[in-house]
Order: sequence, then structure tokens, then C-alpha cells
Amino acid sequence: MPAARLTGPAALAGYVGAIAAANWLTARYGMVPVGAGMLTTAGTFAAGAALLLRDTVQDTLGRGWVLAGIAAGAALTWATSPALAVASATAFLAAELADMGVYTPLRARGWARAVLASNAVGAVVDTLLFLFLAGFPITAATVGGQLIGKLAWATLLPVAAVVAVRRWRRALPRHTVRA
Repeated sequence: MPAARLTGPAALAGYVGAIAAANWLTARYGMVPVGAGMLTTAGTFAAGAALLLRDTVQDTLGRGWVLAGIAAGAALTWATSPALAVASATAFLAAELADMGVYTPLRARGWARAVLASNAVGAVVDTLLFLFLAGFPITAATVGGQLIGKLAWATLLPVAAVVAVRRWRRALPRHTVRA
């Protein structure tokens, strides 16, 4: 099977796994400090990875599979915490709808631009809704901590790495194969 065919299923598995991991970590550890007086749920970094993987699932498999991934992540979370499963599924669904409104129109203008813009919108929607539904406090310290985790560590760094690798690969000399 060509690598391109493997990308979609791998992204979907990663997406579902990131959702389940985010909720398991949050159920297990609750809020954790991230520095400068800010707090975040322990699953924030995995949730941020889910926001990034969501765009890959949409590109490779389509929007329907994103919704299926949210349902599968919620189903896996149900075993750990039914309350977190409901909060997570609702927050991810709302963030996905916001993401579609940003990512889809921007995708034609470049992957990195679309991911950065859509993840910024999706992270805010996901953060506020999840914190509220899961019963966590909505304060500058918790919202700021969540957004640092989702945007700085789980979006900006991976996108910068992908862009750097792409530039490096383009700079490599092309070798032609002669028969």
C-alpha cells in the first residue's frame, strides 16, 4: 500500500488516540501547573495534538471521518469518565465546526496558514466549552494555560517542524535516475 493511503488511517488512529489520551490524563491528573502561575488540564497537550491531527484527517479521509473520530474518542473516554466523554465530545464537535469554517477556505492558500488559523479558533472554542462543561474554573490562569499548551506546544512547534522539513527536502539536490 502506498504511503499516501496509510496517512489517512494513521492520522485517524492518532486523532482518536489523542482525544482518549487527553481525557484519560485529565481524569487522572486534573489541573497541572505550566509556569508563570498558569494552569492547564493534564490532557491539554494531547488535545492540542488532536487539533492538529484533525486537519490531516479532514485532508486525507474527509470531514465525516473527523466526526467519526470524535465519536470514537468519546466512546473510549466513556470507560474512564462519562462526564469527560460528554464534555470532550461536545467541545471537540464545536471546535470542529469552527475549524471547518476557517481551515477549509484557507487550505487552498497553504497548509501551514490554514492549520495555524483554524487551530487558533478551534483551541479557543474547545478550551472555553470543555472547561465549562467539565466543571473546571474559567480564569485567566486556566484559559491561558490551555491555550499555551494547545497553540504553542501542540500547534506552533509541530507546524514549524513540518515547514522546516519541507524546506530542507526542497533544498536537497535532485538526482535523476537514468536507465
